[in-house]
Amino acid sequence: MRIAKITATTVTTAALALGLAACGSGEPSTPQPQASGSASASGPKYAGQSITVWRLGDPNEPSQKYMDDLVAEFKAQTGADATVQWIPWPQVNDKFTAAAAGGEGPDVTEIGNDQVPLWQSQDALAPVTSITAGGEHAQIPKNLFGLETIDGEVYAMPWGAGTRAVMYRKDWFEDLKIEVPKTWDEVLAAAKKIQEEKGKDVDGFAFNGGSDANHLLGAMAWSEGGEYAVKEGDKWVGKLTDPAFKTGFETYTGIVSSGASSKSRLTQNTTDIRTRFSNGKVGMYLTASWDIATIKEESKGKVKEEQMAFFPLPSKAGGETPAFFGGNDITVWNDAKNKELATEFVKLATSKKWADRYALDGGLLPVYPDTLAELAKDPAQAPFAAAFAKAKAFPADPQWTEANETKAVLQNAARSVIEGKATADEALAKANKELEDILNQS
Repeated sequence: MRIAKITATTVTTAALALGLAACGSGEPSTPQPQASGSASASGPKYAGQSITVWRLGDPNEPSQKYMDDLVAEFKAQTGADATVQWIPWPQVNDKFTAAAAGGEGPDVTEIGNDQVPLWQSQDALAPVTSITAGGEHAQIPKNLFGLETIDGEVYAMPWGAGTRAVMYRKDWFEDLKIEVPKTWDEVLAAAKKIQEEKGKDVDGFAFNGGSDANHLLGAMAWSEGGEYAVKEGDKWVGKLTDPAFKTGFETYTGIVSSGASSKSRLTQNTTDIRTRFSNGKVGMYLTASWDIATIKEESKGKVKEEQMAFFPLPSKAGGETPAFFGGNDITVWNDAKNKELATEFVKLATSKKWADRYALDGGLLPVYPDTLAELAKDPAQAPFAAAFAKAKAFPADPQWTEANETKAVLQNAARSVIEGKATADEALAKANKELEDILNQS
């Protein structure tokens, strides 16, 4: 496996993006004609051709409508067709692995920004640097390309930024006269009251111990000043045994030990929790606003949009925790049959018109600064804008996906503590060695 050198020294916080949005940039705020119209000039060249596009996750009504409209615009501009295939999140890693090994991948794919280093190291992604060269795409803040820029080439385009806050049953809070929590102790108190009134089978605050568990654990560890690992020279040094990380880890496992979430559901991920929320079995959980549309569908209208709201995840000491600086990108698969046509699709999808709509329809934060500034004024979106300003990222290493998903290093550590098989010190020492071994393999 070829390991690529990450040229960005760190994934800088998204505060720069908000800063650019707040103070305004010198870029024009209206789309420049050449950015969205460049493909139309070569339309006849692509007439009758087709590409396959992978979207990740399960479609809901807004996301399906978005793709239908985007594909229609692509057809109008290029004369080419695009077939969209939806890949459920739990299958993404397996599908990417099979595509990279067998050459049967898509032409264009959506991809999590933290997955870009891994799949670039597998030669699965084609450079899309040319898209960033000018026009309205140049308005996208450079700090959003931290995980996407490798050896001077850009391997994916930011499509929408993702950060998280606590979704809660607003109607339950009102009925039970619960104030929006400002500290972690207040979260646990609210969870206890919800369970007293709604039943012990309800998770007052749902514990996430599944594939995306580190979104919750990371926020708690970062709020204490902890880090997963830091790069010293060309070597990753694990920091899981540092007191700051341990404090956040104990807050995380304490969700279960306090009784706020059931010990019987230690492996549930956000998708599992969302389904339980739809069925009236969760009072609070960490997620993003893209879950709203799916919850309305899953609950068959029993949980309405006005019954859901968000607040920033608070730290133990009060104040807002740093959220995971995530996001969804879009890129060209290296085995694409027609990379030029695939690049045209990526260029169109990340133009201001379509990137803004992708983010707003999908519950993500827009990557264009002026749209982000407007969104931050919306009270419903303010918790996400606040979290985005303090956002942090996981170690920028191709092996992070193995540690996070395949080997589930931190999830296993937490489970061993909750089940009484190890102390926090024992579990974190074991996890720290395993994390270092994974991140430093070549």
